[in-house]
Amino acid sequence: MKQFGIFIQKEFYHILRDRRTLLILLGMPVVLVLLFGFAITNEIDNARIAILDQSKGEMSQEITQRLVASGYFLIDENLQEIAQIEQHFREGKTKMAVVFPSGIEEDKRRNLPTQIQLIADATDPNTATTLINYASAIIGQYAQEQARGQALPMQIRTEVKMLYNPRLKSVFLFVPGVMTVILMLVSAMMTSIAITREKELGTMEVLLVSPLKPAMIIVGKVIPYILLALANTVVILLLGTFVFGMPVRGSLVLLALECLLFVITALALGILISTRTDSQQVAMLISLMVLMLPTILLSGFIFPIESMPKVLQVISNIIPAKWFIIILKNVMLKGTGIEFVWKESLILAGMTLFFIGASVRNFKTRLE
Repeated sequence: MKQFGIFIQKEFYHILRDRRTLLILLGMPVVLVLLFGFAITNEIDNARIAILDQSKGEMSQEITQRLVASGYFLIDENLQEIAQIEQHFREGKTKMAVVFPSGIEEDKRRNLPTQIQLIADATDPNTATTLINYASAIIGQYAQEQARGQALPMQIRTEVKMLYNPRLKSVFLFVPGVMTVILMLVSAMMTSIAITREKELGTMEVLLVSPLKPAMIIVGKVIPYILLALANTVVILLLGTFVFGMPVRGSLVLLALECLLFVITALALGILISTRTDSQQVAMLISLMVLMLPTILLSGFIFPIESMPKVLQVISNIIPAKWFIIILKNVMLKGTGIEFVWKESLILAGMTLFFIGASVRNFKTRLE
């Protein structure tokens, strides 16, 4: 038994000496609980909306104040004409627009039914449905309060319009998200594991003394994953289009270039992970923590970022998948061009340069 106790003690020493693995093993439960606790929610707070008030009357002002006071909405801008609504949606400024017609005050005075239009960006059907339900409930409660004590109760109807996804197909949400997850999985995770495998088996030193330069070795390792990731992209787009009816309203050339940019960004991140790890196990754990979970939880793929705590909203800005999903929804569903996604594209390009620069620095340090 004494020898068995010494053996267990030795195993503990091995674990404690590997601080990087120990940090992952002990930190992963904490990170998972915090992420799942704060990120997984279907409630929406402080969603940015636009108001088009054509009546400028007391009724529209009271309803607007109630929308803001509910805590669900923030007024992003007061619009002047109906044509500005889609422009705001294309720019990603607002999730919903509330349109008050010019005759609602007259309808109220004459006890006639009136109508308020709610227009939502349905590229995320779950968020759009939730916001419409919130606004409809607030308007309905206002109508009930105004009708108390009156012989003819006030009737306020809400006309709902869902832009870009009128049938509220959930596949319009999941195809861009699944494409992002698969590209990240194939490009970043598999690249980090493949390069780390060479170091773990001791064959990386053999490659480094070959006539090929280190940069050419890395490029040669990642090119197959670029082609594989792009092939997966084509398969997902074909399935989404011909099986699920997913539209591609924008330029196919722009979509292909954006996919290539994201693949290169993910590959650069995978290379960076490989330069900081010495075993496939550690590379896999870091990839899961740094890539997969944030991609699913903090990118806006499933859960709205606006409802998360401010800290997670800030962290989401360094997740490449967040910007790529915005690009996909704009190009595929809204049919926008580069003038609406140049900022997100520039962010991905900047991340790529940063990851490559950090990888080169770590690679040189290991060679010295």
